[in-house]
Amino acid sequence: MPAELKVLGACPLDCPDGCSWVVTVRDGKAVRIRGNPDHPYTRGALCAKVNRWLERAEQPDRLLHPMRRTGRKGEGRFERVGWDEALDEIAERLEGVVREHGGEAVWPYWGTGTLGYLQGLEGYSGRRFFNVLGASAHDANICSAAGAAGLEATIGSPGGMDPQDLAHARLLILWGTNPLTSGHHVWAFVQAARKAGAHLVVIDPVRTRTARQADEHLAPLPGTDAALALALLHVVVGLGAQDEEFLARRTQGWEEFRARIAEFPPERAAEITGVPADRIRALGERLARTRPTAIRATQGIQRNAGGGSTLRVLASIPGVTGDWARLGGGLSFSTSGHVKLNKAALYRDDLRPRPVRTLSMSRLGEGLLDVRDPPVKALFVIAANPVGSTPHQGRVRRGLAREDLFTVVLDQFPTDTVDYADIVLPATSQHEHTDLHEGYGHLYLTWNEPAVAPPGECLPTAETFRRLARRMGLEEPSLYDSDESLAEQLLDSDHPWMAGVTLDRLREEGFVRMSVPDPFLPYADGFPTPSGRLEFRSALAAAAGADPVAGYTPPAEVADAARAARYPFALVSAASHESLNTQFANNPELRRRRGGPSVRLHPGDAERLGLRDGQRVRVANDRGAFEATLELTDQVRTGVAATAKGHWPKLSGGANANAVVDERDTDLGGGPVFHDTRVEITAIPDDQEDER
Repeated sequence: MPAELKVLGACPLDCPDGCSWVVTVRDGKAVRIRGNPDHPYTRGALCAKVNRWLERAEQPDRLLHPMRRTGRKGEGRFERVGWDEALDEIAERLEGVVREHGGEAVWPYWGTGTLGYLQGLEGYSGRRFFNVLGASAHDANICSAAGAAGLEATIGSPGGMDPQDLAHARLLILWGTNPLTSGHHVWAFVQAARKAGAHLVVIDPVRTRTARQADEHLAPLPGTDAALALALLHVVVGLGAQDEEFLARRTQGWEEFRARIAEFPPERAAEITGVPADRIRALGERLARTRPTAIRATQGIQRNAGGGSTLRVLASIPGVTGDWARLGGGLSFSTSGHVKLNKAALYRDDLRPRPVRTLSMSRLGEGLLDVRDPPVKALFVIAANPVGSTPHQGRVRRGLAREDLFTVVLDQFPTDTVDYADIVLPATSQHEHTDLHEGYGHLYLTWNEPAVAPPGECLPTAETFRRLARRMGLEEPSLYDSDESLAEQLLDSDHPWMAGVTLDRLREEGFVRMSVPDPFLPYADGFPTPSGRLEFRSALAAAAGADPVAGYTPPAEVADAARAARYPFALVSAASHESLNTQFANNPELRRRRGGPSVRLHPGDAERLGLRDGQRVRVANDRGAFEATLELTDQVRTGVAATAKGHWPKLSGGANANAVVDERDTDLGGGPVFHDTRVEITAIPDDQEDER
């Protein structure tokens, strides 16, 4: 064996970029990680977080052995046990729960800690195992459920345009997305468009890193984006700039949608959004005369009560202008809709002995405290840290603290959620196991080859469930399929876009672009909707209880005048430059760079409340509170408080921003409402600061 190897792999994190990487291994030890320069989308660059991947894997707080709880739930006190002892206890407790309460009393709770199909989010990772038990289904809705549902109701798929084709746009609108912090590889294609003369607009309540680089920045009140979009179309239609041929041939419900547009002149949208009417009108005029126009929207924009409606309207803009028919035009949200893997063969939901209920990822507190018939009696947390990442933190903690709840957590580090576990199982890191990935921001599949042996007694998640199935004596043969066999089953698709994508090729080349047409106009032959057209009026939306015609659904809290009088600030808790959700939040160097929790306010808002820069404050509502350092800046519009998600509560005073977020659903898709939250901000007296 050579002394030095280069091993191709894939970043597993919940980011659209799905980077291809290269791990250098010397004498059996991973000594370097870098982006794969041959990948056409990620082009050899990793983000500030992933550059510290190998350092993170060797942190002294890495979980290396199975553990059993010895203290009260939440204390984080454990004793080391062997794998045999841990699996015996899990098997015995699971068998007891299923025998007494039925399989649905078991909740397999997958998170987005890894998006791999074999070890991660809703991939093999035990899904077949839990199907055999008849466990409750898990709705992994926390990321993009509302936007995906809105797009499915409008264009039939969340797929949209290839982000690489943003380079061909002449008007580029980055709407509620901050790629210079989250998913930065798309910026190269944005810059290519600008070099060719494109005008860049960023629409965001905060003047982010990305907004500061734009030609133009509009700052609407959180959750009011659909009203702004309708007003832009009001200007387009008023100028007669709609594409009548496209509308006649390729859309359904235009006259009803046109009437909806007429309800939102710029003056009305200005009252709703806080964006001046003249600026709305100017951008509408630019939209009317500029072809092609591309819109890039990612997950943050749809985390409010009207999130599904927002993406419906954004996808309708290129329907009115005809940009869906143009290279460099349309909407980019998530390319996952274009991935035609054989997921049914991997998941094997047919193994369930009977239909089962579905429990919502973003309503964990409700699921643990309120669900009955049967109550949840066993919880498996896989690649997730819900205490740090899920709405209504207080309810989540109360649910996890139940002594009659048997909780198993598979993780790499002692998170706040691990502290509530009865049994902790040590999971491998990405460069220590096999996996297959898509990137939901491009059209490539990527193979991850293990570069080194796992440390301690860490096991890949798929192997953990193979061993647990064997310990329980389960006889279903597919529970014991190897990782390579699982990957081949997943790739066994007859869709033409999967032609030539084989496991052998992936292992040899590291990544493969799906066989999509070139150029890629995904809806050139029609939309994958029931009508085959873009549906301004959607029976699917109506069946879900939403308005059948695309329009504006106000945010529930942000637009509530009575609540605004009590809690004057709309809170935005966006992605951090130094962590990915709660991952990397325990890395010493990234923690140093990031600092503790902070909240940003406009100086005018702070002056009105008598607050000063650098002061310790309490951010609160009737659900909970967290503490932060106040930062005054005009990068935040008035009426908005901006913070960053992802702090570990136990490293940040006991709570983070999710302490104040409600367990409510979006209008479509049942997604969470992280950015539809109102809070008050009060000073922490100096004597209380001194006590800390």
